[in-house]
Amino acid sequence: MKTYSYSQIWRIAYPILISMLMEQLVGMTDAAFLGRVGEIELGASALGGIFYIAVFMLGLGFSIGAQILIGRRNGEGNYLSIGNIFYHSVAFLLITATVLFILARLFAPMILNAIIASPAVATAANDYLHWRVPGFFFAFVTVMFRAFYVGTTNTRTLTLNSMTMVLCNVIFNYVLIFGKLGLPAFGIAGAAMGSTLAEGVSLLFFIIYTRLRIDYRKYGLHQLPHFRLNLLGNILGMSLWTMLQNFLSLATWFLFFLSVEHLGERDLAVTNIIRNISSFSFMTVIALASTASTLVSNLMGQREVEAVPGMLRRTVFMGYVILTPLLLFELLFPETVLGIFTNETALIDAGRAPLYVLVSSYLITIPGQIYFHAVSGTGNTRTALAFELAALAIYTVFVVVVIFHLKAPLYVCWLSEHIYAVFAFLFTWQYMRRGNWRNKQI
Repeated sequence: MKTYSYSQIWRIAYPILISMLMEQLVGMTDAAFLGRVGEIELGASALGGIFYIAVFMLGLGFSIGAQILIGRRNGEGNYLSIGNIFYHSVAFLLITATVLFILARLFAPMILNAIIASPAVATAANDYLHWRVPGFFFAFVTVMFRAFYVGTTNTRTLTLNSMTMVLCNVIFNYVLIFGKLGLPAFGIAGAAMGSTLAEGVSLLFFIIYTRLRIDYRKYGLHQLPHFRLNLLGNILGMSLWTMLQNFLSLATWFLFFLSVEHLGERDLAVTNIIRNISSFSFMTVIALASTASTLVSNLMGQREVEAVPGMLRRTVFMGYVILTPLLLFELLFPETVLGIFTNETALIDAGRAPLYVLVSSYLITIPGQIYFHAVSGTGNTRTALAFELAALAIYTVFVVVVIFHLKAPLYVCWLSEHIYAVFAFLFTWQYMRRGNWRNKQI
């Protein structure tokens, strides 16, 4: 029976992890810079950013479905078909990006003005989103390059790409937010401009690197395939459910931020800080979960289904080992961690208790996310969506009750992370133990 050792899992996971952490620094750079501009800008960038990410998750969800197919074909040794999957997916995502860009420009300002209580925050969020949505065109193609590299387990490329993007984002943000090199200070709009330009650089890097360093002929990337509606239909049959799952997950997260905004501008600013602190830990979990998903797909392609449970247990153990030092540091030195994002004592004091709550949630978030992604890796993306809908429904009820009805303190509101993680883990762990996923054909 084929097995993946800790070192083999780590060799695939760590480039994904570094990639995700570097990319998360894009949002953290926005927060760190805007935290020096003002509370309104800091809170508004959270709402505008999550609105953008929620829509972006449609494209990312599609790429995850394509990644599962690429991983299965890679496991089977059917390499030439990977190019067909890649190009059909890119074409679909470019059309999707165009539609979403138009809809966002037409309706996003009206939506944000209607749902955000503070006029100042709504105006700033619209300024941010106006310059952020052009990034759909870059980001939607970039996610397919990532799907290709993860699905074929050639993940090292992701690290260099992400480092390049983050460096560009820091430079662009510094220049555009504060008005350097003779340019005007754009403030929150400059943060959005910088992030969009950084995504463009990321896409250009992938194109050049793939052309110069990858055996693209092996994977059928050397020529555009004839359009096949049935192939696109197969990809959509896999991806539609991951698109919906990712969108609904982030839409619910946006609902949480929107609910907190009704508690006050300070609570919203603190929540944005906590979200950015959580990013390092959460991206570590997602990197391991993404690795587990693609290894499940590859193992099933190699007809090594019995190796899946052991691989998942090792991946979960690695998650605890990697994250424990970071989470302990956040517990022992909360002022230092919070001080990265703000120099206001009131915000640091208000963020201490929510940070403790967030850190404790990772006890169950680690196995929950890894098993959840494993369900998608089997190809049963519709089942994964059903589990996500159930967990999100419970999460939403909790958020509405504690914020709108109980007017609970912010640290109680952050217990919603525990609620979601517990149910997501229970549903998916039970399915991977007893479900009928072992003979799934895609």
